[in-house]
Amino acid sequence: MSIEDEEEDVARKILSSFKVIAVVGCSRNEGKPSHDVPQYLKDAGYKIIPVNPSADTILGEKAYKNLLEIKEPVDVVDVFRPSAEAVEIARQAVQIKAKALWLQEGIFSEEAKKIAEENGLLFVMNRCMMKEHYKIYA
Repeated sequence: MSIEDEEEDVARKILSSFKVIAVVGCSRNEGKPSHDVPQYLKDAGYKIIPVNPSADTILGEKAYKNLLEIKEPVDVVDVFRPSAEAVEIARQAVQIKAKALWLQEGIFSEEAKKIAEENGLLFVMNRCMMKEHYKIYA
């Protein structure tokens, strides 16, 4: 099985197994992928928990300043932040006992991947959660 196929299998497993997604970098601005992708996922039946230090609510949901403030279980941490921030986000994802870490298109971090996988999290990098969902369910 190619790496591409393996990554697609992991993406499919995450999307079919988990329902609570904390979106780090979730935006209030319609038209930005960091707003439209979580909106699509919410419309598809996932529970979205926005993480944005400068917002109180996004998509009608309470927003949190960081992952550590979230008091309910999180399945997936979906990241819309620069690659340089992925390592700290990966550490927080481990601390809150998330089951998966997903770095959106254009976000790369081998160190975040290592942290996630060494701690038993499923990991996806440089893929759009909306596009992957659409491939499976459209």
